Amino acid sequence: MSKLYLVPTPIGNLDDMTFRAIKVLKEVDLILAEDTRTSGKLLKHFEITTSMQSHHMHNEHRTIDGIIQKLQRGETIALISDAGTPAISDPGFLLTRACVEQDIPVECLPGATAFVPALVNSGLPNDKFVFEGFLPVKKGRQTRLKFLAEETRTMIFYESPHKLLKTLGNVVEYFGTDRQVSVSRELSKLYEETIRGTASEVLTYFEKKPPKGEIVIIVEGKNK
Repeated sequence: MSKLYLVPTPIGNLDDMTFRAIKVLKEVDLILAEDTRTSGKLLKHFEITTSMQSHHMHNEHRTIDGIIQKLQRGETIALISDAGTPAISDPGFLLTRACVEQDIPVECLPGATAFVPALVNSGLPNDKFVFEGFLPVKKGRQTRLKFLAEETRTMIFYESPHKLLKTLGNVVEYFGTDRQVSVSRELSKLYEETIRGTASEVLTYFEKKPPKGEIVIIVEGKNK
């Protein structure tokens, strides 16, 4: 029976791959991968020999129709990203929406997502939070930051290492020097690190120690 599986992959430590994820990837007819070279190493490690096809942000608009046709013919397909859960700041939403519109079953497996351990580990309130992903690089960035300065829920951002100082500087500028911040990097990997403190303290830390690896920033919401 046709079905699209959204399969999370480890964000660093390969031991975080679930038994169920391995089973699904071995049994489906096709795996859609964000980067076939990166995913090829993962599949080889777990002895998964299923055929792979490229599906990423630059080609997803062109490939969706063909994928839907495969599913309508009864094939089973799994979508994976380079790391974490598909559609969370990665490709996946457009294909999932297309499947829903065509009444094609979709099943998302539970698994690794970077922002969950970063949020829980931050020590900041996590009963209510807002996931912002990556801030706009240029257009709309200032407008978004001004809007979020009034947000009372804990905020979650993804950031690359070479833009971390700029974003922390923006937090200081728009949210205030004393706003509590937690920055987690290299989650689940050997050099995992979480730095907590005021926005100015965390900025000062990373000015002295240039960051490496994938980064999640957790920012305290505005006090009511």
